[in-house]
Amino acid sequence: MYSGSQTSQNQTSSDFILVGLFGETKHALLLYTATFIFFLMALAGNALLIILVHLEPRLHTPMYFFISQLSLMDLMYISVTVPKMLLGQVTGDHTISPSGCGIQIFFYLTLAGAEFLLLSVMAYDRYAAICRPLHYPLLMNQKVCVCLVSGCWFLGMVDGFVVTPIAMNFPFCHSRKILSFFCEAPALLKLSCSDISLYKMIMYLCCVLMVLIPIVVISSSYALILHLIHRMSSSESRRKAFATCSSHMIVVLLFFGATIYTYMLPDSYHTAEQDMMVSAFYTIITPVLNPLIYSLRNKDDTGALRSRMQSGLILRKVVKKKS
Repeated sequence: MYSGSQTSQNQTSSDFILVGLFGETKHALLLYTATFIFFLMALAGNALLIILVHLEPRLHTPMYFFISQLSLMDLMYISVTVPKMLLGQVTGDHTISPSGCGIQIFFYLTLAGAEFLLLSVMAYDRYAAICRPLHYPLLMNQKVCVCLVSGCWFLGMVDGFVVTPIAMNFPFCHSRKILSFFCEAPALLKLSCSDISLYKMIMYLCCVLMVLIPIVVISSSYALILHLIHRMSSSESRRKAFATCSSHMIVVLLFFGATIYTYMLPDSYHTAEQDMMVSAFYTIITPVLNPLIYSLRNKDDTGALRSRMQSGLILRKVVKKKS
């Protein structure tokens, strides 16, 4: 449980205090145990998907290359925030230094920005595969895919490098207690006693570039895809085309909906507690759901996993016979 005395002993004057996801609720231990299980599920699911895409030749396609990058981002995403929270719960030390806080904000913004852009790239990939099948090998060759993914990572890092120094350079003269389970810029800046209009302006500009532009790309891509699906005469072709896109559409709705709620709605529309729950959803739950959504709804993934498991069993039998 939360140990206020130990936290105050370990805290320096410049350190921040993270209140944690569940605070001092009655069933905090059970809830943190569930969070730890979700964390392990996210690590295992995303790592398995990355390894599977790397090892299985039939998955060496642009779509699965992008999915493996999404899994890598989710893997890093949950690793930036959850271990610190769980460690604080075990040790009773809920403090975080300004440098540690800045590192969390930087990686969080970098990964979030890169994931926004990657989701728009994945939507364009589905558009090219379904609406431009004859040109698809040229439009999405290996060089193009690597350039697109590199661009996502680069622009995500630019987002982190621009926003993080601004957020960390404000004076904090109120309580050092951050109403969140990790250092998130909106929660941190509620502690500032100075004018944060500059931060808000830059954040809205970043949201326009990193959220609204991807939404336009994704919406346009799927509008064209749905228009083509509507014109298909074969029901089987419609089913395959829709199944290919539905997984990605679910992930987009989960991720973008939660982010727009936290970062783009005015503060009067949500409380700090609501922000923390929404942050927990797209920081902890979404990385768990993404590999499940992509693997369970895709025959290639399940088929590749099944074949790898069968080959592993056959190899074990051969080793046992030789021994």
